[in-house]
Order: sequence, then C-alpha cells, then structure tokens
Amino acid sequence: MPNFNRRDAMGVLGAATAVGLAAPAYAAGRKITVGALRFTSHSGSFIAYERNHFAEAGLDVELKFFQAAQPMAVAIASGDVDYAVTAISGGLVSLADKGAIKVIGGALSEEPGIDGQKILASDAAFQAGLTSPAALDGKSFGMSTAGSSFHYMGAKVAAAEGVSMSFKPLQKVGAIIGALKSGQIDAWSIVPHIAKPLAGSGAVHIIGNIADYLPNYQVTTVFTSASNAADEREMTQDYLAAYSKGVAEYNTTMIAKESGQDGIDGMVDLIHKYVYTDRPREKAAPSIINGTMRLNEGAALNVASVRDQLEWFQSEGLVDAGITLDTLLDTSFVETVGS
Repeated sequence: MPNFNRRDAMGVLGAATAVGLAAPAYAAGRKITVGALRFTSHSGSFIAYERNHFAEAGLDVELKFFQAAQPMAVAIASGDVDYAVTAISGGLVSLADKGAIKVIGGALSEEPGIDGQKILASDAAFQAGLTSPAALDGKSFGMSTAGSSFHYMGAKVAAAEGVSMSFKPLQKVGAIIGALKSGQIDAWSIVPHIAKPLAGSGAVHIIGNIADYLPNYQVTTVFTSASNAADEREMTQDYLAAYSKGVAEYNTTMIAKESGQDGIDGMVDLIHKYVYTDRPREKAAPSIINGTMRLNEGAALNVASVRDQLEWFQSEGLVDAGITLDTLLDTSFVETVGS
C-alpha cells in the first residue's frame, strides 16, 4: 500500500490529488499520538491523559497541539497523529473521500440550556449598527479557511437571516481574534471561553448565539485514520473508552457540579495546564469556566447534524457531490442520534 505523506495530504486540501493510506506502525505498549486544540472543549483528552485513563487502557499517549482543524485532518491522514478531536471541515471530508480518515464519534454539541458558541461583532461594527445577526448584510465574517466550521456557521446564520456576507480566511484563531479586535473584520463565531473574555474587554460584542440557528449542532467530532478504524478496532475502542472517561468526569464536575467547588477548582487546575497557559491561574480560571459546554457522553454522534454539514459543503462546491455519509462516518463504535 502506498504511503500517504504530508505532501499528499496537503494536495487533497488544494488540488485534491490521488493518494493512498498511511500504514499503521505501533510499537509494543501501543504508543499513539492524540491531536488537540488548546480549547476547553478538548478537556476530555486532557483529563484522560492527566488521570491515566489512556495509560490504564494500555495506550502510551503523546498529545500534539494544533491551531486549526484542517492541519489536524492532514496529520491524521499522513500518519503523524492517530486520533483527534476537531470540527468537520471541507478538507476533512475530502480526505475521507480519498479513503484516508473516518469520523468515529462526537465530541461537542450545541445543547439547549447550555451556554454555547457566540456570534461576535467588532466594536467598530457594533457602534455602526451591527447589534444583531439580522444586521450582518454586507459585513465581513472571519474564518480560518474556506470549508471550515466558521465558514459553515456563518453561512447558516446568513441564510437564516436572509443576508449576504463576505468571508475572510485568516488561517488561525489568533489571527481572527486580532482582526476582529482591530476592526479588520466585522464578525465571527466562537466557543464561549473565547467569546466571553473578548466581549468583557470591550473590544468586541456578543450579538447572538449559534444554537438559535443550529440547535444540536455537532460542533466537533472524534476521528482517526481509515486504517485504524478498520484494522485497529480494539485499540480504537480502548482509545474511545479512555477518552469517554475523561468526558464523563468533565461533565459531572463542570456541568452537574457533583464535586462542588473543590471539584471545579481541581478541574480548572488540570485544564489550565493546556488552556490559557500564558495567563496566571487566577486570570485563566474565569475563561475556562466560561467555556463549560457539555461534551458528548460516550462520544455519541449526531448523524443528522453531520449530514447537514456534508450537504452544505456539497451545495457550496467545497467537496464532491457524490460523497456519502458512509464515506465519512464509521458509526460502529458509538451510539448515534438523529440518524
């Protein structure tokens, strides 16, 4: 089988070149690399690592961090990363179409009653009248790349409001934040642990909620290489079981608050090792707590939401019209809803 290298993977995202699959190579003790973003919503991975759930499952895990979703999809396809949590993107779908990756579970969803992703306006745009999503007509909206989750969310909001926006690709979350704060773009949408501190600084304003436009949106998913899903099923099940323990502990501590304030404080200490590491703990804690959204128990996957995302990518010509859900998903590992 030909090796699927980084150059091939990048070709899928650009010129959609023909590629093969990365061959699995696991040493004794099943050493694996898990991809993550430094977001509170990735806490399931952090907890499973810190509390030895991965180790107890016989997995020697290295965490590898990224700044956007598409590079993580490339890393899975090229074999640099074994499992990861990220949003569905056009690049990820195209890699699935080439037989390189499979989505195997859900990670984060919008949920009624749980504070979710916010729609933001720059201060300049807000002062000029952008005080609600209905006023987005003619405005610019930040995204990492075309076909990213930011692109999908913005387009769905625009369609619901009957407005037209321009989308500005800025590659990285940090660059989008900088552009929004300086007024180079008018609007954006992002998870609450980033949105609320930005709004609190006065540099931007919260003007709406993504959940009002995309209820039960499957924000992020768990995915792996197609070869892991097909040929390393026991290891994949062990990874999902360990990750799901981390998710369950996050939800019981931060959502249900079963361990009280002491439990929350301890969880914030753990998460702070990975999120807002450039801030002292006392300044990071409010942002980490603001980012509390229920993670998908057991990595359950909302298939209806994934279908909607796939159909939108196809309608925009961002992925091939012939791609099916079966191409993208392997639903044999977790419970599914909305199928």
